[in-house]
Amino acid sequence: MLSLLGGIFLGWSLGANDASNVFGSAVAAKMIRFWTAAVLASVFVLLGALLEGEAGIETLKDLTPLNLEQAVILSVAAAATVTIMTVFSLPVSTSQAVVGAILGIGLLNQDINTPGLGKVVACWFGTPLGGMIISVILYRLMAFFYNRLNINMFQSDSLLRISLIVAGSYGAYALGANNVANVTAVFVAAGKLTVFSAVLLGGLSIGLGILTFSRRVMETVGRRLVRLDPFSALIVVLAEAITVHFYTLLGVPVSTSQAVVGAVLGVGIVKGISTVRKRTLINILFGWFLTPMVAIIIAVCIYFAVHLYYIPPG
Repeated sequence: MLSLLGGIFLGWSLGANDASNVFGSAVAAKMIRFWTAAVLASVFVLLGALLEGEAGIETLKDLTPLNLEQAVILSVAAAATVTIMTVFSLPVSTSQAVVGAILGIGLLNQDINTPGLGKVVACWFGTPLGGMIISVILYRLMAFFYNRLNINMFQSDSLLRISLIVAGSYGAYALGANNVANVTAVFVAAGKLTVFSAVLLGGLSIGLGILTFSRRVMETVGRRLVRLDPFSALIVVLAEAITVHFYTLLGVPVSTSQAVVGAVLGVGIVKGISTVRKRTLINILFGWFLTPMVAIIIAVCIYFAVHLYYIPPG
């Protein structure tokens, strides 16, 4: 059980950081209370992990051969990386942290599945672009129908609130289905867990992170990057969920943070790019590029620290 603590820690870090990507904009828009969002997110994350988490696990476990010691090292390295970014309230990519740590161990092993790695990295670049494109399309399409509804202000508020709950729950489902592989795939590769136990443990640990430490990061995307009205918040959550679920079907764990920031930028393009807070965007982009490098360094350092041994004076 002790060997799995690194994975549990990583799942907790993922939940604490990435809950903002499914309910952060709704909470920031004052349409949903934090605890309502946190409970719904936890339930649907677990459901997504159990029903569709296997494909991503199969992708990550084949990136490099791992033994149990290496699995523990890289899970701790990835979790430490995500936690550092969370402390600075940066919604970073857990997928990049995990793959960075795997890459660090793979370099030491001198055995990396280059085609598999290339597929994952290519999807990293496609994620924010996909989120942005889907956001623009959804905004224009849904605005067309929404503006033709003959409803009063109170009915509109109720409709948007219900829609945000449904969209956020779908986003949480997609998060669990796609990102549970980041938490426990390495332990499947090392032969420590079966696929079912991996998705169960991963889903539960992500939910724990959402319930205990996600409030702070929830404000970053929804409030500090672009000021979102409830309708725009709905578009962002739906665009993020669709983007992440698409990559789940491809079997590639991607960053919900990249998807949601792409979606937020799409809203910014429709409403006017001046609504985007550029300094926050630059900080987030910096975190994306820094994350895999930090994970590589931490994984390599932990590996060498574990293998230090004392040589008594002769």
